[in-house]
Amino acid sequence: MDEIVAAKDGVVIELPKTARTLDITVLMGGPSSERDISLLSGAAIAAGLESAGHHVTRADISPQDTTALDREGADVVFIALHGDFGESGEVQALCEDRGLRYTGSNERASHLGMDKAATKQILKRGGLITPDWMIVEEYHSSSQIAAWLEELPLPVVLKPVDGGSSVDVKIVTSAEQRAEAMEYLLDKYSRAMLEHYMPGREFTVGIIGNSPLPVMEIVPDGEFYDYRAKYDDEASTAYVFAHGLDEKTVARMQDDAVNAHRILGCRDVSRVDFILDSDNTPNVLEINTIPGFTSHSLVPKAAAAVGISFEQLVDGIVAMAMNR
Repeated sequence: MDEIVAAKDGVVIELPKTARTLDITVLMGGPSSERDISLLSGAAIAAGLESAGHHVTRADISPQDTTALDREGADVVFIALHGDFGESGEVQALCEDRGLRYTGSNERASHLGMDKAATKQILKRGGLITPDWMIVEEYHSSSQIAAWLEELPLPVVLKPVDGGSSVDVKIVTSAEQRAEAMEYLLDKYSRAMLEHYMPGREFTVGIIGNSPLPVMEIVPDGEFYDYRAKYDDEASTAYVFAHGLDEKTVARMQDDAVNAHRILGCRDVSRVDFILDSDNTPNVLEINTIPGFTSHSLVPKAAAAVGISFEQLVDGIVAMAMNR
C-alpha cells in the first residue's frame, strides 16, 4: 500500500492508503449514553470513506441486533461506537469470533481503556503521572467511605468509572456537593470515581498508528471541558495549537501519549487527555480508544493541522486494519 507522509513542526505521520475500493461496514449508534455522538461520528466517517471511493454500509448496531456483522462481502468493519458495547470491547470480541477485520484497538485494550480506574493503575505502573483517585462502590459501608474520603481532600472530580464524553462528570467543592454527586453516580452506575481536582491547562494528543499528532490545548467554554463545551454548536470552546509550550514540554506530552497508547496495547488511533499542572508536568487523565469523529472532534482537527484531510484519515485507519 502507498503511504501519505505528513510533517509539520517536528510531527511526522506515515499514514497508509488503501490500494483498492473496499466494502466497509460502519458501526454507529449503539446502546450507550454517547449514542447521539456515535451516530454523528459514524455518519461523518461513512461520508469520508465514500468520498475516498469506498462502498459503505451504515449499521446502527446493538447487543440485541448484531446482524450487521453477518453481512456478506464486507472487507472491514469501521467501529464508531462510543461508550458501552463499542469502546468496552464487546463488539471487538464479536468481530474476532466472526473472523472480521475491524478498526481500532482489540477487545482487551478496549476494555482496559474504557475502565478509567484500570487505565490509571496500568499507566501509573508504567511510570506515567496521573492524579490520585479512589473508587467507591454501592456495597461499601458509609464508615469505609468516610475514612477513604479523608485521604482525598476537596475539591474533587466525580465521574463514572466507564463513561465518556464527560457525561455525568462533576467538579465539587463542598462535602454536600460531593455526597449528592456520589449518590447520583452510585444509583446510576453502582460505581463512582473520585479524582483529585488538579487546576491547570487542558491538553490532548491524538495518536495515529504509533505516532503522535500535534499537541492541542483545549480552552473550554465553561468551568471545564464538559459535554456542553464539547458538542454545543453555541459553545465558544477554543482548540489551540499555538499554545506557547516549550519544546521540552511538548515532547514529553507526546512521548507520554505514545507510551499510554503502547502500554494499554492500543492500535490504529487513540487520544490521550492531559492536565498540565503548575510545575509544567503533564498528568494523564484518560485515554480514548475510539475518539470522536464529529465536526467538533479533536483527532480530525489535529490531523488537519499536519495536512491530513478527513478522507485521508479515515481511509488510513481502514488501511491499517487491512494490513493486519
